[in-house]
This record gives sequence, C-alpha cells and structure tokens, in this order.
Amino acid sequence: MGQRAAQAVFFDLDNTLIDTAGASRIGMLEVIKLLQTKYHCKEEAEIICDKVQVKLSKECFCTSNICITDLRISYWEEAIQETKGGARNRKLAEECYFLWKSTRLQHMTLPEDVKTMLTELRKEVHLLLLTNGDKQTQREKIEACACQTYFDAVVVGGEQKEEKPSASIFFYCCNLLGVQPGDCVMVGDTLETDIQGGLNAGLKATIWINKNRIVPQKSSPVPHYTVSSVLDVPAVLQCINCKVSMSA
Repeated sequence: MGQRAAQAVFFDLDNTLIDTAGASRIGMLEVIKLLQTKYHCKEEAEIICDKVQVKLSKECFCTSNICITDLRISYWEEAIQETKGGARNRKLAEECYFLWKSTRLQHMTLPEDVKTMLTELRKEVHLLLLTNGDKQTQREKIEACACQTYFDAVVVGGEQKEEKPSASIFFYCCNLLGVQPGDCVMVGDTLETDIQGGLNAGLKATIWINKNRIVPQKSSPVPHYTVSSVLDVPAVLQCINCKVSMSA
C-alpha cells in the first residue's frame, strides 16, 4: 500500500453521497399518483413504472449522439404502450418522464452530516468527486445536491474517454490533483466500478459502502475495507494512516 499517508480521496456520487435510488423511488410514486388520478390507470400505473425501472437498470451509457432526455422519454413511451396497448403516446410519456425527473432531483440532497464530514476531511486531504454516467444527467444531480463546493475537482465519466473501472480515468483524477495513485483512496458503493477501478489503477486503498449488507459473489473484486456508511470513511482513513506510521 505504499509508505505515505493518504493524500487524496475519490468519492462516488450515486448511492454513496446521495440516495439516488431513494430519490428515484419517490419520483416513481409521484408518477403512479399521476397515472392513477389524472389518467385512471388504476392497475397499469405500477406496471408501467416497473417496466421503466427495468429499462433504466439496463441502460448503458455510450458516447453516441442520442440525447439522454429523448432516450428516457422513449422508455416511458415503450412502457406505456407495452402495458396499455394502442398507439404510442409521446405526450403522456413526456409528462411522466419530467415529473419523475424533477421529483427525483428535488430529493437528491447531501445530508448535513455528510457535508460536515467532507468539510473536515478536506482540511487534511484532497477530495475529488468521481461519478460515472451521462454528462447531462450527472451534472444535473451535482447541481441539485450542491456538492461541488466540497471538492477540489469533479470528474464525470461521460465527459471522459473511459469510465470506471478503467484505470485511465483514475490516472486522470490523480493528474488533476497532482498526486500518485498510491497516495489515493477510492470510496464507492459498487464493486464492479468503484472498487475494481481503484484496484485496476493501483490505489492505496478502496472502501466499499455496503449499506444493505450485500453478500458479494465469489468472483467480485475484493475491497480493502468495507463499511456500512460513508460516515465511517474518516475512521478508515485514520486506520490506513496508522498502518503507514507503524510500517514506517
């Protein structure tokens, strides 16, 4: 792990610092209300939202010219047609999408205790936000939760040639901060991107946020540390730095 204390910490955004999944669920509930009350889709409303959720879970960002707004409206359009039949209803799909999106963004907040943690950590190490995803979508989330001021730099995967878990995006982050990979720690909730990426780039340590106590598959990448909350990160950093001091 090297013989120097951690100089920088890279934080994932979604479901690490903000509850993206929870915000999305609230957005879906608002759409269900809309479909049931305004459009009398008593039984179909939940089915439509479930179908959209499946489409979102399979979404694979690629550097094409497809607008993320058009793409996601098409998910709603398809889900409505698949459930209700008949011709496609673009107008209803747009209404559903924009209600889901606006509600979701309203509920993407950075908790006060997380703000305090980041403020204190930044006094000791460089902080960088490293998030995968479409650039428009991620920038909207960053603006909604007003988290940019807590970081020395923000890197969005959709704005780079490669995303996590590619080592190249981690090296790019290191160059931004003027640090070496062996001086950095990656914090995130996803083993396949956050943790594997940190391992690929040879970072000092990786910290997996396992809120739901998931049991990883045997083939999954193995993090250096596992915690149940992002608020546990300062204690882990202290542990990492203590090990460095002892080895020195």
